[in-house]
Amino acid sequence: MSPKWTVWLGGVLLAAVIAAALYFPALRRQVNKAKDLTEKTAEQARRELLPVAPVSTGDPMVKVTMFWGSRGQEGELVPVIVELPLSREPVLRAKQVLNTLLAGPVDSESRTLPPDAALLAFYILPDGSAIADFSDEIRTSIPSGIQSEQLAVESIIRTLEANVPQVLRLKILIHGQEADTLAGHVDLTQLYRVNAKDAAGTQLDNPSPPGSSLPAPIRKAVDKMRRATKR
Repeated sequence: MSPKWTVWLGGVLLAAVIAAALYFPALRRQVNKAKDLTEKTAEQARRELLPVAPVSTGDPMVKVTMFWGSRGQEGELVPVIVELPLSREPVLRAKQVLNTLLAGPVDSESRTLPPDAALLAFYILPDGSAIADFSDEIRTSIPSGIQSEQLAVESIIRTLEANVPQVLRLKILIHGQEADTLAGHVDLTQLYRVNAKDAAGTQLDNPSPPGSSLPAPIRKAVDKMRRATKR
């Protein structure tokens, strides 16, 4: 090889070494920056999927039990312990745990309720009967099938049972209206039993089992909500 080509090749190699020395530190910084951004994005996603429920000033942090689906056992619910600031007031507390249930777990495949569904209202009557009013998306966005509907309703009931003992029975409405079914399968005309005991731990003789007719107080409250939505 001629001296001219040797000098030229040496210059090319030297330029390559200098370029590598300048490029790889910058590349490393970009990789580390992308890694940090990915970690922040993942953490942000986890926070968005499991947000802190709305609370009033002074609400204590409480370990609550949420019921979401199990990836290992299809059609089953599993209890998941999360720590949230919860109100001591039963209605607000119920809204907080149901909004957390709607937000879903970090694993989106374990959610039981549609991500775009919303809790519009929640009431507890003096006799322990409660009304949960959900947006239309709880019906229109839920996967078709009796199993998904059963998991949705059961997750609501069991989450309330575990965290709001004042709720003894539950009536589910959709946009202020009574519905025959959730999405064609699970019956919503009934009053669901939530707790067999009241908040003081007293066993109830007949906490309105599923299939029974609606008691007059809750029928009156449902009718009032229906009229309100038509205005």
